[in-house]
Amino acid sequence: MSPSSPAPSRAPSYAAVLRTPYAARAFGSALLGRLSYGVAPLSLMLAVNDATGSYSVAGSVMALFGATSVFLSPARAALIDRYGPRRALPPMAGSYAVLLAVLAYATWRPGAPPVLLGALAVTAGACTPPLGPVMRALWSRLVPERELLRRAYSLDGVAEELLFVTGPLLVGVVIGLTVPAAGVAIGSVLVLVGTLALVSSPALRGGGAAPAAKEAGPDAPRRRRLLGVAGVRHAALVAAAVGLCLGGLDLLVVAFAEQHGRGPAAAWVLAALSAGSAVGGLAHGAVAWRASNRARLPWPAVGLGAALAVAGLSPDVYVLAMVVAAAGLFVAPALTIAYLVADESVTEEVRTRAGAWVNTAVNAGSSVGTAAVGLLVDRWPPVVCFAVAAVPALLCAAVVFRAPVARGAVDRDGAAGGAVSRP
Repeated sequence: MSPSSPAPSRAPSYAAVLRTPYAARAFGSALLGRLSYGVAPLSLMLAVNDATGSYSVAGSVMALFGATSVFLSPARAALIDRYGPRRALPPMAGSYAVLLAVLAYATWRPGAPPVLLGALAVTAGACTPPLGPVMRALWSRLVPERELLRRAYSLDGVAEELLFVTGPLLVGVVIGLTVPAAGVAIGSVLVLVGTLALVSSPALRGGGAAPAAKEAGPDAPRRRRLLGVAGVRHAALVAAAVGLCLGGLDLLVVAFAEQHGRGPAAAWVLAALSAGSAVGGLAHGAVAWRASNRARLPWPAVGLGAALAVAGLSPDVYVLAMVVAAAGLFVAPALTIAYLVADESVTEEVRTRAGAWVNTAVNAGSSVGTAAVGLLVDRWPPVVCFAVAAVPALLCAAVVFRAPVARGAVDRDGAAGGAVSRP
């Protein structure tokens, strides 16, 4: 290695990530498809409500859609690992897009049978292509250098955060011009075009994400039990804690704003959360950390939990917005580190599935957090509810702090590191 090479590798830029051969096209394609996940669910909920005239039906349909989408994510990721994204993604995206189009057609006018909408939603959720895990697995192949990979994951996390801000804004424009079902149709087009663009990119054609080897050796049973891998288990635990906190926080912000007579301000407080997360993600990626990803894994969860506990003491919505923005600073770093730890804890053949477990954990945690806080918010004062919402992050961080580091896995540099725990 030349004497001049270490400097750029110690402090790589975000531009260097996008200058990686084929990375910009693949990343842009994946983001286009992932924008569907910010557009379609909200549009579908509004469209079902319009078509049936029932919030309970809309909520039930969305619960079915979300459940199959979240909990079947590792199974879909396993298909990606087994057959490769070029073979597995198009059927998933095609089926998902067609089902969304059928849902858009069924909800365009009132009178759609709730049972039919529920069946379509369940099937569509089961086909949701795991574009996020696929892109993160692709980053780990396109960007083998560790510091640059950390930048890539930070950039990916911040971009995903912004998609979930942009998506609802786009839905607002759509329903201002036409019916909500049009947003479902737009989501169908976005995911299909984005996925096809991704699988046709040189990053995949060039062998950067070739189908995983289908080995049946002695290690195969261990690969199927990914939550038995210490790094994956700890990453999923922290991600679930973040999801629990965020799911509870969303509802608490709405309740807090309404109790203070400023209901519409809840949207601005949640926007502050997203803005804080974006800033935190970019800052995390810009720092050349000396500690390993595993050593840093629990710390953002501690920061998030502490900020949530303080948020309950806010005297008004303005202070709440500032504290929530501070809490957001820890969200993207927590998830970025979790994905990095999961990625470096497994072999290439199951990398997409490992990332999918982290993704499933945060989404499932969010759903559970919202439901749990919903049972408390009308009974307990805000300061107590915010403190309860902070508990998962602090508890999970404590568990990860106390857990011994497993040994014997493949490190990013090829040396022995903590990863696959032995059965």
